[in-house]
Amino acid sequence: MEYITLIFSLFVILICAEAFTNGVENFGERLSLSQAIVGSILAAVGTALPETIIPIVAILFYKGEAGEQIGVGAILGAPFMLATIGMSMVGVGALISFLRKKRGFEIYIEERTFRRDFSFFLLSYSMAIAAGVFFSGPKIVHFLLAILLFFIYIFYIYKTFRAESLEVTAHEDLYLSKILTKLSFKVEEKSEKYLSLIQAVLAVVIMVKGAHLFVESLEKITANFGLNPLLFSLLIAPVATELPEKFNSFLWSLRKMDILALGNISGAMVFQSTFPVGIGLLFTSWKIEGLAFISALIAITLIFIYWVYVSVYRRLPIPLLLLSGFAYLVYTVYVVFSLSYGRA
Repeated sequence: MEYITLIFSLFVILICAEAFTNGVENFGERLSLSQAIVGSILAAVGTALPETIIPIVAILFYKGEAGEQIGVGAILGAPFMLATIGMSMVGVGALISFLRKKRGFEIYIEERTFRRDFSFFLLSYSMAIAAGVFFSGPKIVHFLLAILLFFIYIFYIYKTFRAESLEVTAHEDLYLSKILTKLSFKVEEKSEKYLSLIQAVLAVVIMVKGAHLFVESLEKITANFGLNPLLFSLLIAPVATELPEKFNSFLWSLRKMDILALGNISGAMVFQSTFPVGIGLLFTSWKIEGLAFISALIAITLIFIYWVYVSVYRRLPIPLLLLSGFAYLVYTVYVVFSLSYGRA
């Protein structure tokens, strides 16, 4: 039964990801928004907010060491999964599109948008990890840094709205409008922006439910096979909670809409490295060590490699993105080895 539920939940996520991207594209087109705004802010925050609730609930409502560990683990897991699986999904989508002879063998990027997003991430996340490694004692440092991170994200939104970027063009007409038209409802053009917003919000809500169902099914399956619960929390659950961003970006890269695909990942990373991290700094001891530190180091290293490559060569090859997926596999092997020999 768990396997049927797993497949069903994955199908729900895929359908909702398609509906969300379609809704966001049409909403952005109706408001004449740039791809940077739609990808890095609307799509990124829209899909990142649900899993952000998980660490906040764990930290604020489940008091004690267990709640803190779950919360901090979830906060650090999000950037890691986006930097590894998320970026590789963009590469996989682009590779499939290339093999279908619908694009060249490269990623289409807006260099300034790409560098801006990852500059904000590297600055915010590096400071947060440094605070967790070197300043785990004095809370005044954590408090001041948390406030700074909140202001950094506000400044990031300002810079994104001010930046030049191509306007969004919807890949297809709004699905909700098509359905209503087939049901003999008259859909006026001015109402489409509201319908596109409704479609996007509903898609996210259902997608989150599907992701949670996916996690529950995986948890039962891993328990049946006698796998270590810590292995599940470190490697499997975070993949599921980040599925919305991953599938949205995969679909966009498959359609050669790479600016939206990368913006969805990079924008979510900026958000995850500021607001949720700020909550962790304020309400936990924020001590980063062991496997959590390794995952953070991998995320920072990967994004720094991408930032340097784009700065020097002004392009982004597909194989470089696939490197992120390899990094996740290496980390998986390391985690399994560490747990097996009691070194975590």
